[in-house]
Amino acid sequence: MTRIAVLLTFGFCFLVVATSEAQQSRCADCHFANPQADPDPDHLLDWERSPHGRQNVGCESCHKGNAATTESFLAHQGVLTSRNPSSPVHEDNLPRTCGACHTGAFVAFQRSRHFELLNEGPSQGPSCSTCHGTVAANLLSPRRLEAQCQSCHGPDGTFPLSEAAFQGRQLLEEITLVRELLRQSDELIERVTDDTRRSTLRDAYDQAQVPLTEAVQAAHAFVFDQMKERLTTSRERCIALLNELVNPE
Repeated sequence: MTRIAVLLTFGFCFLVVATSEAQQSRCADCHFANPQADPDPDHLLDWERSPHGRQNVGCESCHKGNAATTESFLAHQGVLTSRNPSSPVHEDNLPRTCGACHTGAFVAFQRSRHFELLNEGPSQGPSCSTCHGTVAANLLSPRRLEAQCQSCHGPDGTFPLSEAAFQGRQLLEEITLVRELLRQSDELIERVTDDTRRSTLRDAYDQAQVPLTEAVQAAHAFVFDQMKERLTTSRERCIALLNELVNPE
């Protein structure tokens, strides 16, 4: 089904056409139509291309405000800039805001020293945006993560930890590897025509995915030993599954 809306702003009429699968945020519609206003257009594009945009998680979900109107004053009531300590998207408050949807990651993050630092004083520790960006919901590359960790844990950082940054990079590379093994397994399982065998293989796939999920939770708590152990288990199960797929008895 196609959705057609007419947006009136600053005396101009904009025709907005979108399919039912497209983003349906009135906030975004209005801000795209007025690129001279805050936020920066790049911020809007980051949202549009992100998992949040694809899942229709609109601006109001994090920034508050009223997404049911295009009248500027009413739409922005309750919206605070990210620099305001009371804003849901201020870096000190961001874990709780993100945690409203990303419960598992938030629960794990609360066990970390980083979360304690955020509670000890304004912006003392890293927040969700440190690793995932302000809106794009991306994960840093392993090299970029290592550099980010070095800013605090390098020799000249506030909290020097000689191996932390390199370990973080290695473990993120391992997560990338395991996810690729799972992707390959998933594609091969879909090609299996025998229903009984495909069901058995799918169970094995799920068993390989479970420790990866646990490793990601350990990553949010920054418990590297547990993360490494869970990733090793997941990788071994993936390899066994791929062997079964490629060399069936």
